[in-house]
Amino acid sequence: MEVTKMKIKWLNKQPKEQKGVSWGVPWPKGTLAREESLSLKDSSNKHIPVQSWPMAFWPDGSVKWTGHAAVMAGDSDTYELSSGKENAINQSSSFVNETDDVIEVDTGKLIFTINKKGNCIIESVKREGKTVAEAGRLIARKEERTHEQGIKTIKEITLQSTIKQVEIEQSGQVRTVIKVDGIHQSLFGNETLLPFVIRFYFYRNTTSIRAVYTLFYDGQPEEDYIKGVGLEFAVPLAGEAFNRHVRFVGDEGIYSEPAQLLLTRRHRNAEGLYDKQIKGEVVNLTEEDHGPLLEHATQNAIWNDFKMTQDSADHYRIVKRTGEEHSWIESTHGTRAKGLIYVGGRDNGVAVGVKDFWQKQPSSLEVNDLSNSIAKLTVWLWSPDAEAMDFRHYNKDTHVISAYEGFDEMRATPYGISNTSEVMFHFFANSPSNEELMERTSELQSPLLLVCEPEYYYNTKALGIWSLPDRSTPIKAMLEEQLDEAFHFYKNEIEQRRWYGFWHYGDVMHTYDPVRHQWRYDLGGFAWQNTELVPNIWLWYSFLRSGREDVFIMAEAMTRHTSEVDCYHFGEYKGLGSRHNVVHWGCGCKEARISMAGLHKYYYFLTTDERTRDLLSEVRDADQAIATLDPMREFYPNDQYETHARVGPDWAAFCSNWFSEWERTENLAYKEKIISGIETLKKLPLRLLSGPTFGYDPDTSTLLHMGEDGVGAYHMVIAFGGPQAWMDIAGSIEDPEWEEMLAEFGEFYVLTNEEKIKRSNGVLHDKQFSLPMLAAGMVAYAAAKKKDSRLARKAWELLLNEEISEMVLPIKSQKLHAWRELEEIPSITTNTTSQWCLNTIVSLELIGESLLDKEFQESVTLTRKCLNE
Repeated sequence: MEVTKMKIKWLNKQPKEQKGVSWGVPWPKGTLAREESLSLKDSSNKHIPVQSWPMAFWPDGSVKWTGHAAVMAGDSDTYELSSGKENAINQSSSFVNETDDVIEVDTGKLIFTINKKGNCIIESVKREGKTVAEAGRLIARKEERTHEQGIKTIKEITLQSTIKQVEIEQSGQVRTVIKVDGIHQSLFGNETLLPFVIRFYFYRNTTSIRAVYTLFYDGQPEEDYIKGVGLEFAVPLAGEAFNRHVRFVGDEGIYSEPAQLLLTRRHRNAEGLYDKQIKGEVVNLTEEDHGPLLEHATQNAIWNDFKMTQDSADHYRIVKRTGEEHSWIESTHGTRAKGLIYVGGRDNGVAVGVKDFWQKQPSSLEVNDLSNSIAKLTVWLWSPDAEAMDFRHYNKDTHVISAYEGFDEMRATPYGISNTSEVMFHFFANSPSNEELMERTSELQSPLLLVCEPEYYYNTKALGIWSLPDRSTPIKAMLEEQLDEAFHFYKNEIEQRRWYGFWHYGDVMHTYDPVRHQWRYDLGGFAWQNTELVPNIWLWYSFLRSGREDVFIMAEAMTRHTSEVDCYHFGEYKGLGSRHNVVHWGCGCKEARISMAGLHKYYYFLTTDERTRDLLSEVRDADQAIATLDPMREFYPNDQYETHARVGPDWAAFCSNWFSEWERTENLAYKEKIISGIETLKKLPLRLLSGPTFGYDPDTSTLLHMGEDGVGAYHMVIAFGGPQAWMDIAGSIEDPEWEEMLAEFGEFYVLTNEEKIKRSNGVLHDKQFSLPMLAAGMVAYAAAKKKDSRLARKAWELLLNEEISEMVLPIKSQKLHAWRELEEIPSITTNTTSQWCLNTIVSLELIGESLLDKEFQESVTLTRKCLNE
């Protein structure tokens, strides 16, 4: 194949020092053979060693997505990635060794040893021959409560990690990934709780390690209250107490304190040495030159324990104490800490940072025994200073009729959910400057990622059908403005409503209540969104077409949350997710549409994140879960079929999962599942419009036609990402009849009632096709395939006629004074906004040119209204 070149750039800003970076890029069909090598050059044409691997494939066997890892100093704004053997450069071998007991990774600047059994995951970390950290383990605290005869007793049980399996997941010339599976076990006893997976990422010639830590809940909500979750390790320190330092990164800078102050009543600045000490610099004092200062300073209190706790999205505090037997005293307060702590002595030191530290509160950073030969550094992802995690449901009853909950069945269980956090470790041979720590913090909290230009993503056609921004005409400019306004509203609303917290960050609410000037956070199915009507895909399409960092951050957070917290990873509901509810895991509806791969694969392909890859693999056989939990059990409790599946959202979600597995692994069994379903539909009189409910055989993944009894509405077929999955599949299987079936569905949705009845021989009618705006993308697809300007006009009318779309345009918030000043859009719902934005993005690609029709523009009142404003 010919040499292919692409330009890549930093999403945010380039690092100032050598940093390991991983990213993914797509390739147009047929342009990259799997045996071809790839090379990377910076803007000065200098080759940079790059590790590459395939992540997905086109049906013809060519590579669809590749993952890459490189170590970069950030001295270039852009880079060029090229295919072709003539560009290949020699690279050194891997840098990991394995024995029966440990795995040792030697980056060239660090030697990191991981145990393969026991409680301590990290055996040791060495830099320049010295141990800088050791005995690293995960910890948790469980709270037990009893209430008898008016006496409430709370008992805390400490648990620590127990290793089950360690795997070298990737061993390359630039990057090594080690995966550790385990569970927490009580320190005194055999009780186990909270499985975990933690991955460590190593890059050659770097001194920083990234960890991605996934915590699973396998407890009983009425008994297992989790008081704290974190990781701790020992830090050997040398030097006098006044040369032991702790530094926290606060709102805007560094808060620094030593274990023992040089400040005394007679030595207020000690000839500038106190100022130097507070900056974290080593101070050299001798009896000969500083005898009086030493005499006084060494009589000061020695502060051994320091802690920063982010107890809400708007407050943190720093406290310290001389020892466990004494009280904490307050040092200072702040608003939003950046989430990094440094602990060091006369020479070496360690800094640890937590991504989204304040967003995923309550969290804390703690050091103990600072003046001892070995200090203990603890990162609390859930601070034990906060109330314990409470996984109980919000009520004993369901509220199906009054509050839009899904089933009368009480299935509100957190058993099998998870939460993923990211932690960075930095190991220093000498005390770093405050400026260096601030730079490390900035890189932690802002995505350090290389990306392609939107035009390149678009031209590869590797992620479905979406449009590039186009403001060339007034009406297109108006639509782009509305898309921007929709995103900005939700970005600001996350901040205004404080949608933060360990179990919440990344999700948004479902429906607004303009009377209370509050979202319906307490009303059944109107509370948390839980991927309902796929805001995830709206955000990822928005990122792909814009390349904006703020869009990426919001989409990343939503992906992390919805793929982990809203889904089940083991247990009775494995492979399914929970429908929208007051509590993320609260609804009785456990369905495949919430967990489907198509919601989350964008993040995997763009970042190479292995945890997300696990989640994509996890749902490949999600259709097996409906064998024991029929999604249509309310309507078909006792018929001849083992279970049932609607063509959408159930089978559509299965297609998304199978397509993800097929394109990533080339396992043709999953392709055949898709083709089998399509062939079944082809043979039916109404094809994709059949059903929409089918019998389903999980053993063979087969749709079983039950006739056209009309149970199930057709807006459900297309509202949950089905069209995006099916259009993506159409681009790969190249089956004209499948494309025709998609177009037929779109066209049928906007037929008159009489035409629907006629074409379906009396089976289908208008009442089954509600919320037509949701079908705009499918109608646009039909218009494009059939080259039908009439259909194109209908598609745009679905989006631009407010009476049909229920989307109030232009999008404009208003200020008001309630319990505080707020901005609101009284009519806002996330369902409508997500689908309007998603369908607009798709329609701009498929039928954007039809907007140039002046007669059409004049016919749509809302269009004129928006243009005038």
